[in-house]
Amino acid sequence: MPEAVTRSRSAFDRHPGYRVDFEACAKRVRTVFNGETLADSTQVRLLRETRHVPVYYFPRADLRSDLLAASDHRTFCPFKGEASYWHVVAGGGRAENAVWSYEAPFEEVAGIKDYMAVYWDRMDAWYEEDEEVFVHARDPHVRIDVLASRRPLEVVLGGETVARTTAAQLLFETGLPVRYYIPRDDVQMALLEPSEQRSACPYKGQAGYFSARVGGRLYEDIAWVYPEPLPEVGRIKDLLCFYGEKVDAMILDGQELPKP
Repeated sequence: MPEAVTRSRSAFDRHPGYRVDFEACAKRVRTVFNGETLADSTQVRLLRETRHVPVYYFPRADLRSDLLAASDHRTFCPFKGEASYWHVVAGGGRAENAVWSYEAPFEEVAGIKDYMAVYWDRMDAWYEEDEEVFVHARDPHVRIDVLASRRPLEVVLGGETVARTTAAQLLFETGLPVRYYIPRDDVQMALLEPSEQRSACPYKGQAGYFSARVGGRLYEDIAWVYPEPLPEVGRIKDLLCFYGEKVDAMILDGQELPKP
């Protein structure tokens, strides 16, 4: 199909299972760049799209227009249309093409017109109400449950049992594998060494990592820990979680668990 025709209508008819939902959000959301608050709104909307993380869209009036510089950059989405971009210029710093908007969106997503979105990782900080959030907007349709379990759990790595517990905390997160958090007293900590690796999760907080040295082999970043998890998952504080997909085996209640 010629490019001009493709860009004239959306791809929803060719991908009937594809979803783009534009939902109201009751939170106050702010984002900061170089010491300046770029956007501050109690009227944000959350765009949830198939195979994408959620994205906050701000009403155009709730962004600091004096911090925006129009860009010639354009991109095309087959489900939303053509996006225009702006640089963010503040405090002597510049974030290239950090803000975008669909000024003439496809009819199926007409509600996104007059809203602007901001690349999360090009800003210095994001806040929902007065709490900092990380990585991306939190999805209200994601649920996390942490449940204590007395079922015996073993973690085998390099042919050796590196953890054995009957006091695991099982973390169930929508759409993701179950994760098993183990008290340090039940882990062979002598086999582990702290790693410089760090990561962040919008639902759990900031994580540190451990590598393991077993049988002369180093297994890098094989386990992680949340030293100061978010209050909603406080029960996993300082517990270790091993990558089930990277260890030899995880055995729960006598049965080897399938690899995630």
